[in-house]
Amino acid sequence: MGIEIPKYDPSAFSLGRELLEWLESITFAGVVAFFLFTFVVRLVTVEGHSMQPTLEEHDRLVIQTINYEPELGDIVVIKLPDERPLIKRIIAMEGQTIDIDFDNGIVYRDGEMLEEPYILEPTYRSKDVEFPATVPEGCIFVMGDNRNHSSDSREAAVGMVPLERVVGKAVFRFMPLETIGGLYDNLEGSAQTGVGMELVPVE
Repeated sequence: MGIEIPKYDPSAFSLGRELLEWLESITFAGVVAFFLFTFVVRLVTVEGHSMQPTLEEHDRLVIQTINYEPELGDIVVIKLPDERPLIKRIIAMEGQTIDIDFDNGIVYRDGEMLEEPYILEPTYRSKDVEFPATVPEGCIFVMGDNRNHSSDSREAAVGMVPLERVVGKAVFRFMPLETIGGLYDNLEGSAQTGVGMELVPVE
């Protein structure tokens, strides 16, 4: 009883090797993406309307989490002691003094009126924090862009936010597709002067 030895087909061998190389490339890309999204950035989805008109409910964002140093005007995700995540804009840093004229809706930082092209409407709504207020060392003062419908540093439940509670900076919107792009493209200069791979909901 004999056996049949298949004829050597170099084209089949070449195809198999090419498929193996593709598989290796895909595996490598998957590993890189895993570490990227686990240790460098996170993906979040916005819940609520406190950052209108800059952000809308259900917007999906990329958050930079590594090697991030907070700066004025940055949109950041913070976690309160009750683990509730919020997304707000940095208005003042440690040592700076914030005062708000609620009658006229004007915010002052160190005595200078802020130019705020990103807000939905002037800041008329006061909470239970008294002003003027100076930001303590190691903290930031944050507010939502929808000033009259935002839980932020104007109320004691949020207050001055310790830097260790800053998860990261929102840098890019990838959904919905019609608004895909950077979050600061139309605010050049104004902000400074005036993932795990889960989708984390932020208010």
